[in-house]
Amino acid sequence: MFEKEEKDPIALFTAWFEEACASEPKIPDAVALATVGKDGAPSARMVLLKAVDGRGFVFYTNLESDKARELRENPRAALCFYWKSLDRQVRVSGRVEPVSEGEADAYFATRDRLSQIGAWASKQSRPLEGRLELEKRVAEFTLKFGVGAVPRPDFWSGYRVVPERIEFWSQAAFRLHDRLVYDRDGDGWQMKRLYP
Repeated sequence: MFEKEEKDPIALFTAWFEEACASEPKIPDAVALATVGKDGAPSARMVLLKAVDGRGFVFYTNLESDKARELRENPRAALCFYWKSLDRQVRVSGRVEPVSEGEADAYFATRDRLSQIGAWASKQSRPLEGRLELEKRVAEFTLKFGVGAVPRPDFWSGYRVVPERIEFWSQAAFRLHDRLVYDRDGDGWQMKRLYP
């Protein structure tokens, strides 16, 4: 249940996310990302939330992946967070924009070295002959970068989902769940409750 009706959905999300980080046994930042390409077919997969603020919700990916192609074709997306330990869900939908080069560089620098090398080695979403092919590419890039810094590949960056609608769902007895939705209204938000 909602203890109080927060006027700012980002503040409410941040509070819920902090609770999820404390209670969710695995990967509280995992979120389902849904996109639609020019063929009109929806596609969903899990990504990791890497930042959230008043501008939106940020995730990172290979820019040659299926999700990136679909976002170029149709720059809109939906996110769905589900935290079983809290019996809560948050749905976000809106337009999508690329993060800045500086944001992408700063985040890439925080990744552990093997994840940085993995970003270079993976031809995300393209056919792979076998695991050995991937391991060879990892070895090649490990050798290439030696012990120096691993730069961010130009084909790897991030996206920000700029929310136009955010819905908070809290499980309740007898399926009489609590739902609170925020719709973008100029620079602010309109809030309303929904039937379960």
